[in-house]
Amino acid sequence: MKKIITHYYKSPVGELVLGSFNEHLCLCDWRYRDKRKTIDTRLQTLLKNSYQDGSNNIIEMVTQQLNEYFDAKRTTFNVPLLFTGTHFQKQVWLALETIPFGQTASYSQLANMINNKSAVRAVANANAANAIAIIIPCHRVIGSNGSLTGYAGGLEAKNKLLEFEKS
Repeated sequence: MKKIITHYYKSPVGELVLGSFNEHLCLCDWRYRDKRKTIDTRLQTLLKNSYQDGSNNIIEMVTQQLNEYFDAKRTTFNVPLLFTGTHFQKQVWLALETIPFGQTASYSQLANMINNKSAVRAVANANAANAIAIIIPCHRVIGSNGSLTGYAGGLEAKNKLLEFEKS
């Protein structure tokens, strides 16, 4: 039985856990985050599989693209993705992909993007459940007043990513 292949990646803003399953990236998440166990359980349950340390073509592709991103040589990613979540969460994650490099959107704007204006809180929860950080740019979502709000990698990492993308 195929396993979810995982590998650690040390980024300039914190350590990530990369995971691939069936030639798709299913995990690029902060190694040390509050909901690490929740995310891992969701992935392993929905994919009916367990983690195994290692590497493969997808892990190598993601590592290369993240290196290019952090070297300011890449603004978008083209890795095959596998979303593990509800239909609503997947809608939110797809909308996140449309927020351009160097720009931000509020949770309210994100709710409007999926044609569900009243779902601001649910959009925020789906954003927090994103298991493919940086590539699905949940760091680009801010409060409607322009403030930095919660982020799985921590507000310091979020601020660094936003400042990096602005420069």
